[in-house]
Formats: sequence, C-alpha cells, structure tokens
Amino acid sequence: MSANDTTAPGAPLSGEAPKVDWFVLLLGFAGMVVGQFMAILDIQIVAASLPQIQAGVGASNDEISWVQTAYLIPEVVMIPLSGYLARWWGTQRLFLISAAGFVVMSVLAGMSNSIDMLIICRALQGFVGGAMIPTVFAVAFTAFPPKHRVTASVIMGLIVTLAPTIGPTLGGHLTELLSWRWLFFVNVVPGVVVLFLVSQYGNFDEGDPELAKGFDWWGLGLMAAFLMSLQFVLEEGAKNDWFSDSHILLLSVVALLTGPAFIWRTLTYGNPIVELRAFTDRNFTVGVIMTFVTGAALFGGTFLLPLFLGRVGGYSSAEVGTIMVVSGLAMFLTAPLAGRIARRVDPRVPMFIGFMLAAWGMWSAHAVTPEWGFWEFASVQAFRGVGVMLAMIASQNVTMSTLTPSMIKNASGLVNLARNVGGAFGLAALNTLLTQRSAVHMGELTSRISTASSQTADMLSGLTARFEELGLANPVGAAYAALNRMIQLQATNLAFADAFVVLGLACAAAAFIVLLAKPVRGGLLAPDGDMH
Repeated sequence: MSANDTTAPGAPLSGEAPKVDWFVLLLGFAGMVVGQFMAILDIQIVAASLPQIQAGVGASNDEISWVQTAYLIPEVVMIPLSGYLARWWGTQRLFLISAAGFVVMSVLAGMSNSIDMLIICRALQGFVGGAMIPTVFAVAFTAFPPKHRVTASVIMGLIVTLAPTIGPTLGGHLTELLSWRWLFFVNVVPGVVVLFLVSQYGNFDEGDPELAKGFDWWGLGLMAAFLMSLQFVLEEGAKNDWFSDSHILLLSVVALLTGPAFIWRTLTYGNPIVELRAFTDRNFTVGVIMTFVTGAALFGGTFLLPLFLGRVGGYSSAEVGTIMVVSGLAMFLTAPLAGRIARRVDPRVPMFIGFMLAAWGMWSAHAVTPEWGFWEFASVQAFRGVGVMLAMIASQNVTMSTLTPSMIKNASGLVNLARNVGGAFGLAALNTLLTQRSAVHMGELTSRISTASSQTADMLSGLTARFEELGLANPVGAAYAALNRMIQLQATNLAFADAFVVLGLACAAAAFIVLLAKPVRGGLLAPDGDMH
C-alpha cells in the first residue's frame, strides 16, 4: 500500500461499505489518543509547580521559565514534519518511536539534578512527543468510516481542550502529594500502555520507503529555523520588552527571512517536507484560520483567568483549580451534544454559535472585580467552555471535509500547527496588552488622585492611624505605599478587563469569518467519489 493512500485496513475510502474490525480499530485508536493526551498535557502540567522545580534543580528566575518554553519550541517543528514521516515510515512506526522517546525523556527529566539537564530533556521530550498529536488527527479522518468520523473528532476535541485545562491542576496536586519529579514519572505507566496497544492494534497503513530519496534537508533547516525563531519570539517577547531585546530582534529577523524562504522551497522542490496544496481548498484555509483563533481562545482563556485569580483575586492554587474545573466540565458535557449537532447540520452553524458563545463569555468578564466569586467566574467559564468545544469540533470537520485522502496526513500537521501557533500568538498579545494597559490605567488613576483632595486626605489619614496602631516605624510612608498598592491593583484589574474584551471581540470576528466557508454535508469527510 502506498503511503499516499491513507486508506486504513478495513476502512477503504471507496464507494463500497467498509468492513471494520472495530475491536482492533478502537484499541489502536485508544492507545494513540492516550499518547496524544500525554503530549498535550505535558505542555501545561509544569505550570503550577515551577517554584518547586526551581528549588529542586537550583534554577534562577530566568532559567525556570525554560522548563515550559523548551518543550514548546522543538514541538512546533515536529508537528508539521510528522506528516512526511508518517507517509515515509507509516503511522504505527512513527507513533511507536515518538511514544518510546517521550517516555524515556520523561524519565530522564524526572531524574534531572540540574536545570541544564532538565531543559535538554524537556526539549527532546517535546520534539519526539510532538508526532503523537497530529497523527491521531489523521487516523481519525482515514481509519474510521465516514459516519463515525464525527465521533472520533469529538474524542480529539475533548483531548485538545481538556488536557491543557486540567494540566496545571493535576500538576499542582502531584507535586503536593508526591514531588515535582512525578510530573514526568507519571507518563511511564500510560506510556507503556500506549506502546502495547499501538504495537498490537495500530497498523493503520504502510510507509513508502521511496520518500527517503531526495529528502529535503534544506527545507527542514529553513522550517526549523522559521518555526523555532517564531515560537521563541512569541514565548519570550512580552517579558523581554520585544524588540528592545537584542535576541528577540535577531530571531525576529531570522523568522522574517526563513519563513518566505521555506514557503518558496516548499512550492518549488519536487519532494517537499510539507505540502501546501491543501490551502488551495477554501474550506481548509478557512478551517485553519478558525483553528488558529480557537487556539488563541483556548490557551488565552486558560492563561488569563488563573493569572487574574492569583494576581488580583488573591486565590490559592487549590481555589484556582476549583474554578478552572468549570471550564473543563462544560467542555466535557458539551462534547456529545456537539457531535450530534455536527452530524445533523451544516457545521458552519455550530461554529458560528460556538464562537459567539465564547465571545459572550469573554466579553462578560469586562466587568470583573476582585470581589467576584465562584459563580461569577463559573458563568464566564461555562460560556467559554461550551463555545470553544462547539467551535472546535465543527471546525475540525469543516477543515478536513473537502480534502482528498492523500492530503490528510500533511493537512493534519498544518491544522495542529495552526492551533499551537494561534495559542502562542494569543498569549504573546495578551501578555503585551496586560503590560501596556496596566501602565495606561496606572497613569490615568494616578492623575485623578490628588493629595489635596479631602477624600484622598481622609484615606491617607485613616491608613496612617491604622499603621500607628500596629506600631510601624514610618506609618505615613506605609500609608502612601498602601495607597499605591491599591491603585496598582485597580489598574491591573482594569487591564485584565480590557484583555477579556479583546479576546471576546476576536472570537466574535471569527464567528463571521466562518461564513466564508462552503456548505458541508453533515460535516463528514466524504468518500473519494463525492468529494466535490
């Protein structure tokens, strides 16, 4: 079987009814789904435990952020590369290599006694594990019969949304109950299960050794330079004040030069690493844009709310985890309904509704205050969770619905890359917005407060009296410092409100871009004979 013919055993993409060995298909797919969950979970599982990891390996404040960044940067190279490798080696072989490498690097990361070793292991873990994400997507749209592909899409939607949502909460509890090393050791048992299931039941296609001839090393180099530079700039730009930092400026120039060069190489080389022909399909192009926005909404919302709760609300890690569970629960409960809707109606409808619900959820947080409690945040999380799940499942089907089978593997890598890069763009934009708007609101609030006003004088007098009662050496200075902290808190609160509004407006704009897609019959990938 040619690797370009992605037809799975028992599920031919022809006009004939497929004969499916469901036992083999479901066990093989289940193993791949668990692997995908592990790979996505490990992006965020360290987020709540960075202080403990920092103490454990003796890292500086600047170094510890690389525990997360080092995983993401190489991962974005493997995600598009995996489409070529899956066609060359076959999906099963690629997935087994990826899962085995991921488990080995997880163990080594957990055993690390220095920050340098930990960063190297995390980088290799992200690179080899990156192949487990898009390959599941490709199998879902090739191995399953057409009428069951929405179900497979629902499962993937749950994985993609739940894994980053529960990652920080799970990581925090693991660190508290055991130690930070178990953030990585926890991958061993499920990793062994994945290796067993995929090795026994995951033979979905065969590789094409002919693809080894003329491998595009120049294309790989340009793609790696472009994606890794872009990811670094997006991850580190906001905290380093963007182009005022020489490294950010240099890597931005590298990305600007290698990006167009990579596209040119891909379009002109006979055996390119990434096929860009899929972008000639209008639904795929619109779907990739939707996936980009969904990534920004998913990762942006997961980033904004915990940061607000900790920085402004003063919530503990456990309380943040409890509030964040609402989003995951909303997504989990919505998934079956989203699947049913995707089977019965034009998927542009749930995409539009989903993005509008997410927009409303984010917009409703424009009135956020430090006094907000569980139920106010639950409403925001519920609308966002339901909306993102509806939009994601529908967009997956719109994206792949009109592609020919030979394009699926490459297209799945591009779709997942769009989600990751969308998330990185979203976080970079939100980080920059928070910094800039905090400064603007701080200036506005400070200009309104005059020490000559009776209200300000009364407040300072009251604070001074309070600090005198506490026996502070400089109660007047403490009173001014306390007033400044109040102003800073209010400025930060207003900046977060602005960020929620921007995220809401982006989701609303995406809802109208949905209308550019062509109608799709039931959102299903059609057989070859009825593609167009």
